[in-house]
Amino acid sequence: MLPVEYIPRYTVEDYRKWKGDWELIEGIPFAMTPSPFGKHQKITGNLVTLLNIQRENCLEKNINVYVELDWIINDNTVVRPDVSVLCREVDEYIKTTPEAIFEVVSKSTALKDEKIKFELYREEGVKFYILVYPDIKKVRAFRINNREYEKVFDDEDGIFSFNLCGCDFELNIKKVFS
Repeated sequence: MLPVEYIPRYTVEDYRKWKGDWELIEGIPFAMTPSPFGKHQKITGNLVTLLNIQRENCLEKNINVYVELDWIINDNTVVRPDVSVLCREVDEYIKTTPEAIFEVVSKSTALKDEKIKFELYREEGVKFYILVYPDIKKVRAFRINNREYEKVFDDEDGIFSFNLCGCDFELNIKKVFS
């Protein structure tokens, strides 16, 4: 096995030169899977629609929902969450911690979404991390509490209620998968 110290490390500057879709986590490049399947795209679209409808009804108008927008965490880490929610507008890239991140989990992304990004988002203080599982039509949500994630929702149906940017949201799980 190749010793860890021999594995090349890269920076955001390197990342910007690469062709194709990549994420860079602690200097290690991760090729993103080919264009997501229709099921993934439909669920992502449903999430964005549901979030935007509620965002429009909220008194706090500075809530923004972004799809597959790069989050440059530091000089050696760039990730591209499926959906990010922030209490501020973003011009080019996300450069501050989102309030919530949604990842649509597939067989090819499960390890990265459930382990690597779970730890990374926890370390960065993402308030809510929501994993959406198309194959079993289930949603698992975690909320940060004392720098640790606690599971606050794990269901195939029902309503996941949460507060972002002073606005109450309710995510109807059946509508996410419809």
